[in-house]
Amino acid sequence: MTTFVLVPGACHGAWCFDDLVDALRGHGHRALAYTLTGIAERAHLAHAGVNLNTHIADMCAAVAAIPDDDELVLVGHSYGGMVITAVADRMPGRIDALVYLDALVPRDGESCWDLVNDEERQWYLGVDDTGYGVPALPFFDDRASAHPLASLLQRISLTGDGNGVRRRDYVYALDWPGESPLRQSFERVRDDPAWTVHELDGKHNLMRDNPDDLLRILLDAAAR
Repeated sequence: MTTFVLVPGACHGAWCFDDLVDALRGHGHRALAYTLTGIAERAHLAHAGVNLNTHIADMCAAVAAIPDDDELVLVGHSYGGMVITAVADRMPGRIDALVYLDALVPRDGESCWDLVNDEERQWYLGVDDTGYGVPALPFFDDRASAHPLASLLQRISLTGDGNGVRRRDYVYALDWPGESPLRQSFERVRDDPAWTVHELDGKHNLMRDNPDDLLRILLDAAAR
């Protein structure tokens, strides 16, 4: 049995993984999805100080609460790629595999702002009346909320200890209406033999558009 730990993207909560969690559990695995501080059903915790380090701390604490002998696969969607990268770096030897679902793949010293395109940056700058919340886009799920701006601007700090991860998968969504803001991350890993790369004919929310493909990919990532 593998334990899958799933981290959502900007503005979204754990509920975006509901169907995938059910499918993984149906195959006999443990699947745990989390909502990050200040977002969705935890939006009441939002304040100007919530940043990338806050979300990394959220998930390091979650992983620390899982039994040490569990084989862990961290799954990050979109912004969640920043978080799972840092967790693997801060908890060397604890993570068996990483799966990036149309997600950011940062290097030390990079932020979301550095990795996305100009269209995405314009969205980041359209903050709400609080001055620190990036509003959910109109086509997002009704349960989505504003996302903490500081988490998108803060540079990640990595030591390189995440190199012990057995396997890394990247799942790239091909059906963006324009240029994908994840293209730089995809191109960073596409030809790297240390990565297993998948291209799916679906929109950014692959959990909705390509559930069967994702289930297959996750089960394969967990297999030894």
